[in-house]
Formats: sequence, structure tokens, C-alpha cells
Amino acid sequence: MVSTTPFDAADYLDNPEMIADYLTEAFESEDPALITKAIGAVARAKGMSGVAEGAGLSRENLYRALGGDAKPEFATVLKVLHALGISLVAQPKAA
Repeated sequence: MVSTTPFDAADYLDNPEMIADYLTEAFESEDPALITKAIGAVARAKGMSGVAEGAGLSRENLYRALGGDAKPEFATVLKVLHALGISLVAQPKAA
């Protein structure tokens, strides 16, 4: 019998370049639920307690906001990205 475990991207997000590439792909999807789940995976990879503290949120609220079902306020997303050490950069879309 073959035993499998569910895939969790957080298990593979172990360096800044990998995290940036992962989030960029999520942002390019333009799917808010996918983007919040991706940010949540990065937060889990970095440690939810530390990210929550850096964002000024409770750990429970952070889990709730980034679970994919909620629609977190943009200010919350910015706080979390800041706590993760991620900068948003505007660039023109490719033609």
C-alpha cells in the first residue's frame, strides 16, 4: 500500500527567491482566494506566530484572514507582506 500526504507549498518555501516566485505566480492569477492562500503558505513557512506578531495581529486572526475563504482588508494584506519582508512592485503588464 502506498501512503501519501497532502501537498503543502509551505514545505518548499525555504528561500527568498522561491517565496518571491511563488507569490508572483499567485499575483499573476488575479484570483484573490489563491493569492491569500499563497500568502498564508508563505506565513506558515516563516512561522505564523512571528508573522502575526510582526503584522500586529493575533495568530488566530492571521489564520482566518489567510485561509482563502475570507476576504482580508488590503491593509491587513500589506501588514502581513511587510512582516514577511515582501515588497509589492508595480510594473506594466506584458503585451
